[in-house]
Amino acid sequence: MKRFALDRLVSWKNSKTRKPLIIRGARQVGKTWIMKEFGRTCFKQVAYVNFDNNTRMKQVFEADIDVERLILAISAETGVSIRADSTLLIFDEIQEVPKALTSLKYFYENAPEYAIVAAGSLLGVALHQGTSFPVGKVEFLDLHPLSFREFLCALGEERYNELLEKNDISLVSMFRSKYMERLREYYYVGGMPEVVNDFIENKDYARVRDIQKNLLDYYQQDFSKHATSNLVPRLNLVWNSVPMQLAKENKKYIYGQVREGARAKDFELAIQWLLDCGLIHKVQRVGKPALPLKAYLDLDAFKMYMVDIGLLIAMTDLDARVIIDGNRIFTEFKGALTEQYVLQQLISEFEIEPYYYSAQNSKGEIDFMLQAKTSILPVEVKAEENLKAKSLKAFCEKYAPQYAVRTSMSDYREQDWMTNIPLYGIMWIQKYLEK
Repeated sequence: MKRFALDRLVSWKNSKTRKPLIIRGARQVGKTWIMKEFGRTCFKQVAYVNFDNNTRMKQVFEADIDVERLILAISAETGVSIRADSTLLIFDEIQEVPKALTSLKYFYENAPEYAIVAAGSLLGVALHQGTSFPVGKVEFLDLHPLSFREFLCALGEERYNELLEKNDISLVSMFRSKYMERLREYYYVGGMPEVVNDFIENKDYARVRDIQKNLLDYYQQDFSKHATSNLVPRLNLVWNSVPMQLAKENKKYIYGQVREGARAKDFELAIQWLLDCGLIHKVQRVGKPALPLKAYLDLDAFKMYMVDIGLLIAMTDLDARVIIDGNRIFTEFKGALTEQYVLQQLISEFEIEPYYYSAQNSKGEIDFMLQAKTSILPVEVKAEENLKAKSLKAFCEKYAPQYAVRTSMSDYREQDWMTNIPLYGIMWIQKYLEK
């Protein structure tokens, strides 16, 4: 399975200012696999330590943090004769041993020649519980479910990804039906590696749904295992409310729809917990489309999305027949699936934080606002080929942004006031982000 993040890991390895690297992401997005694959393809040997329920290594790190002593202990634990120039050290589930996290500071300061990659699915949760963190001594890489382009590559259709990468608009348009077919599959299957692998092998939507349901159950078991008992019911309420919230015409998150009479203080901690786990995305409202967007945040207004579109569909029990039935899947529950898809691609492709815009007491809303280098890019999402973009048109007339994008099922088309980008060509937004 091709993961584009491997290229970033190679760049990290070759950097002269390399620091220990922490890979963040939700459980089951492939952190362990990518660390081991990176070690297999780019190093002569790998020393892999999983701190989950590893009492022996916990005791090693709880004692004096001396780098030479730690290297000897890791060598004894893994059976690998560790060499700084040819060995990758992998610390998995590092949040289980806080002193292991602290040790990254000492590796950076006293032994920077060692290549260390760490991962922790519940790292954010651990930090909020008081775990110390080596600020400024580590680097980060966020790993997400497979993007649509990675999905194409996983299916053995790299050539279609190459057309997108080369920005060959005419050829991409010629193969539009193929892209739309794969996009329908991606909406249902999503990008969780285990689900994608099984779909590749069996092409069985029933199996896809079973695995997705198991993942959803697994996440909720995590709530009970790692959260405090009084927080678990609220986690379940927030988690199960995501599809309902997205089904509204106005997708702003309403606490009162989670539980009657609820207010922010009742669920803020639960939402933060899910964010720390990487299981949800929170898109904040900005009240003014100006640089920098963070300066105009409305902290009380946001939209919430899932980590993966396939899991979102599984939560709604949407039948696989909607895939077969033309383009219905793109428009189910008011285009929420398409917004989820676009958000997922923006985050995985560009590692940016999207916002959304709406004027106070106004129905007009721009689905996503992106901060480019010197400008603001409004992005409107259309689930159909209906090319009316009233909100975007009104926004452009009022604020005259340098560029504006609508993404829809229609082909690429440039107009004097905006550019239409097909849903499967989201990566083409890149050129606007560099301006």
